[in-house]
Amino acid sequence: MIIGLGSDIIDIRRIENTIARFGDRFLNRVFTSTERRKSDGRNHRVASYAKRFAAKEACSKALGTGLRRGVFWRDMGVENLASGRPTIVLTGGAAMQLDRITPAGYAARIDVTLTDDFPQAQAIVIISGIPLKHEAL
Repeated sequence: MIIGLGSDIIDIRRIENTIARFGDRFLNRVFTSTERRKSDGRNHRVASYAKRFAAKEACSKALGTGLRRGVFWRDMGVENLASGRPTIVLTGGAAMQLDRITPAGYAARIDVTLTDDFPQAQAIVIISGIPLKHEAL
């Protein structure tokens, strides 16, 4: 069952200008240390940050709150599973909101797809409810 869906598209040049203007102040406010390490190690550093920014916007939409009601930028961190598949790890207010919208008897799964084609970066986030298996008595 789909619990939430969000998408976002952003102009990579907007993130480039923001980084040039505010530097670490912006990066530390918006991105987790894991995201910073990952993006700073990429050849297309700014595009990597832009995709992650779009994923956070999309995730906040999928949570149904946007960036308010206790959901902050760094409560949503784009990470890769061992398989390489991206997901979003939630903490703080974002994790609490996910708990509120996940029906009883279900576990939440967050799927995210990221793409960029200069000058655009895009992310789509789907939050699904996966039924918990109950053991027979």
